[in-house]
Amino acid sequence: MSPEAVIIQQLLNGLSLGMMYALLALGFTMVYGIIELINFAHFNVFMAATFFGLWFLAWLGFNRASGPLTGLRLVAVLFATFAFTMVVTGVLGVAIERVCLKPMRGISGTAPMITTIGVSLVIQNVILVATNFANNVPYPQIVPDLRWHFSGVEVTLKHLLLWSSAIILMFILDFVVRRTWLGKAMRATAQDPDAARMMGIRIDYIIALTFFIGSALAGAAALIFGFYYGLTSYIVGYLAGLRAFTAAVLGGIGNIPGAVVGGLVIGLIEALGGQIFGVAWSDVVIFSILIVVMVFKPSGLLGQQIPQKA
Repeated sequence: MSPEAVIIQQLLNGLSLGMMYALLALGFTMVYGIIELINFAHFNVFMAATFFGLWFLAWLGFNRASGPLTGLRLVAVLFATFAFTMVVTGVLGVAIERVCLKPMRGISGTAPMITTIGVSLVIQNVILVATNFANNVPYPQIVPDLRWHFSGVEVTLKHLLLWSSAIILMFILDFVVRRTWLGKAMRATAQDPDAARMMGIRIDYIIALTFFIGSALAGAAALIFGFYYGLTSYIVGYLAGLRAFTAAVLGGIGNIPGAVVGGLVIGLIEALGGQIFGVAWSDVVIFSILIVVMVFKPSGLLGQQIPQKA
């Protein structure tokens, strides 16, 4: 493979990683934009979602020995799995907000953030017990291993499904935020919750929906991870979640387009950095660039410096 083809291949791989990180980063940035809370439970909400999807596929009769599907059957199974996983994960996000975070609303300091860390550990250990401490659990290989080659560059069906599903979800989110009443209510709540409440907006309802949408997107990212890598584990929440959180901060925490840009940037840096410097140095490159950006532009690439809410 020529050097040019290698670079293009890594760009495609980085785009795939970036799409997944962007979906996961959107959950961080949406919650922060509404209530200015860094939700570290999001790490293991993502991890749990990989198992929700796996269990749903097992319920449908698919296991590690299952062969690939084709045509409308593949589309139907993928659609049902995405729908189920996103809804269940969204409900989990709402439950976390209602049970653990709503009683702490208005409490200043780090207590709410530390609570999310505790919730994250609870989720991780529940999954550990539920899976009997299984690690590197394989996903059913229901997506055909189709590959196309263009001048030495390989594009797979998994790439195409990943890109299309991520783009569709991002466009739906953009439409909801920009064009619907819910989106306007979310933006109003983020800008001034007291004024939004006086205008008749149900703040509790909007916050719960924000957690639902952010967690549902984490569920979609989890399925993309599972199908792309072909396995899941109880540690994937921290591995992928830390990069997604970095993407949200890099793009500008609280900024939805910034989360998408940050995710793509992190994915491309990981792929190209691994190719140039070696996989072991990928995180060094990612976080070094993050430090540089934070030093010279603390609000992130697309973020704006705004005063803290009272």
